[in-house]
Amino acid sequence: MKFAVATQDGQTVATHGGRARLFLIFEAEAGQEPRRTGRLELGEEAILHRHGDGGPHPIDQVQAVVAGTSGQGFINHMRRRGIEPVVTGESDPATAIKDWFAGTVKPAAPAEHPHEHHD
Repeated sequence: MKFAVATQDGQTVATHGGRARLFLIFEAEAGQEPRRTGRLELGEEAILHRHGDGGPHPIDQVQAVVAGTSGQGFINHMRRRGIEPVVTGESDPATAIKDWFAGTVKPAAPAEHPHEHHD
């Protein structure tokens, strides 16, 4: 299974998945250590907050997206694309993925955005 983990620094899980421009790509299966297999860098026009649901997107290569404190709009967009949104308070990407398989995802802080989301 392929995961995209939103990040700002290339090492930790970033908040607000819809605004992320960098994702670490992992392949993982239950009971196995997640393997980092690449990265996905998005241009400003391709960030998920702007792209919406229409048309193909580079994120479509994964089955799950991991981010922290993402709002309901991000969650809805991912689900409509057929991608499992994983919103977590965990900062380590591999641990967040293992937590998802174990059903023990750490709760993320509530999303606080000064704007409306359109889903």
